Amino acid sequence: MSLAGILAKVVTALEANGVPFMLTGSVAAAAYGAGRATMDVDVVIQATTAQLESVVKDLDGPAIYVSREAALEALAAESMFNVVETETGWKADLIPCKARPFSQAEFARRQPIELDGLHLWVASVEDVILSKLEWAKLGSSARQIEDVAALLRVAAEDIDLAYLDRWIDELGLRPQWLAAHAAG
Repeated sequence: MSLAGILAKVVTALEANGVPFMLTGSVAAAAYGAGRATMDVDVVIQATTAQLESVVKDLDGPAIYVSREAALEALAAESMFNVVETETGWKADLIPCKARPFSQAEFARRQPIELDGLHLWVASVEDVILSKLEWAKLGSSARQIEDVAALLRVAAEDIDLAYLDRWIDELGLRPQWLAAHAAG
C-alpha cells in the first residue's frame, strides 16, 4: 500500500458513512505546490459518534489498524487518532473538527480537488498556512515554518492576506508568521 492507498481507504469509509472531511497538513500543502516527503496524511472530519463507530468498523481489519477507543476519545477531546496500514506504516491522522470559530471557518472554506484519481476536499491555502503555524507554535517545529515559507513562495498571488492577518492575530501566531517570512 502507499500513502494514496491508505488515503483512498479512509476516504471511501468516510464517504460511505456520510462524514464530511478535508485534507490538511503536508498533503494539502503539496496540492498547492509545496510538497515534501511525508509518511502520513492529515484529515479533518465532522462525524457523529455513530458515524465514527461505523468508519472505524469499516476500516479495521488485517491490513489496517484503528482503535475504536482512541477514535471515540479523540472525538470527545477534539484531538486526533491514527489509522495505520500495518505492513508499511503508512498512516492517516483523523482529526475531529474543533468547535472553536477558526476551525469552523476553516472547514466551511474547504475546496474540492482531485488527487491521485480521488475526489477530495482540501483546506484552503490560507487555512493550511494557519494550521501549520499552529503546529509550529505547539511544537516549535522548523519544518512547519519551512512549509509555510514554501507555500508563500508558490501561492503568493492566490493568498488572501486579510483573512490570514485576522486569524494570525486571533490565534496568537504572529511570531511564527514572522519566522516563516524570514525563512522565505
